[in-house]
Amino acid sequence: MIEFLEGNDAVVRGALDAGCRFFAGYPITPATSILTGMMRAMPEVGGVAVQCEDEIASIGMCIGAAMTGQKALTATSGPGMSLYSENIGLAIMGETPLVIVNVQRQGPATGSATKGADGDILFMRWGTSGGLPLIVLSPESVAECYTLTREAFDLAERFRVPVILASQKEVGLTRERVDLDEARDAYPPPRPRDVAPADRPYVPHAFDQPDDVAPLSPIGGPHLVRYTTSMHDERAWLTGDPAVIARMMEHLRRKIDDHADEIARFDFDPDEGAETLVVSYGVSARSAREAVARVRAAGGRVSLLVLKTLFPVPEAAIRAALIGIERVVVPEMNLGQYAREVQLLADGREVRSVTRMDTELVSPDDVIREGGLL
Repeated sequence: MIEFLEGNDAVVRGALDAGCRFFAGYPITPATSILTGMMRAMPEVGGVAVQCEDEIASIGMCIGAAMTGQKALTATSGPGMSLYSENIGLAIMGETPLVIVNVQRQGPATGSATKGADGDILFMRWGTSGGLPLIVLSPESVAECYTLTREAFDLAERFRVPVILASQKEVGLTRERVDLDEARDAYPPPRPRDVAPADRPYVPHAFDQPDDVAPLSPIGGPHLVRYTTSMHDERAWLTGDPAVIARMMEHLRRKIDDHADEIARFDFDPDEGAETLVVSYGVSARSAREAVARVRAAGGRVSLLVLKTLFPVPEAAIRAALIGIERVVVPEMNLGQYAREVQLLADGREVRSVTRMDTELVSPDDVIREGGLL
């Protein structure tokens, strides 16, 4: 059935279909309709949605719910992400599966609350202490707000880590025709949770290889579960042993970085003989697609890589797309944050950063003109 939905509506539908049964959030433009949508929907499926007193309480409740075995979601915008920062670190340290939707708006600080931007891209990856990795996905359309929300829950469960959906106002509050029934039918059922056997001793952070992920035993279940924000060993006992700390840090890093290719989602549209590659993501990818179509119609050759996974950086996909390429164009609604990531992989190729941070969308004309595509 064709529906006319906003991206935020699709996030709600994707979360419900992924099995999310707990939501906590605080009203903030342009993410508030996720809060209100979850509050309307949760009673119908036996779930719980809470409007909290602030963002800190919201993510704290979600961490608590996730550790009791619920699939939990919270949603906010830039200022709320700042308040989430400490608890994101807690979720990384405690290996807590959690989905966070950041419907970005123009910053910094209060900024332009009703205008879109992609200014939080690096903050989502690096905005908590320790520098340890998490997963950041970026929807381009309303349909992808649905599919990538479902993906986010699966990845959070698989890797026991916070997953951030890097939406923004122009995606979250845009209405489009979308067939969620078709998307739902094409999508596999929610991934079953790995649960520790009840008849065996439970080690909450056990691993043989550094990239292993231990099954979760919910608090309140058959095991005594220790959970701490402080440095700990595999049993969650506090430790100051440098060797144990190094081993745990290596585990928290490698369980994500060693599986970057598995986590990578992207669309690659190569053009044989092209010497220019456009790399984009999110709403700017829509302008990039139109720009590439215009250049090809005019007889030019240009390839296109649209990233759905921003972090861990899909290095293999980017390097493969760079084969035969002399110049890379990266359009985005910030001051060139992801262009820096591409530059690190460009091996001396020219990288042109096409940016806007004036509350207006990057247009196809911007991509063509500033990218030198024609």
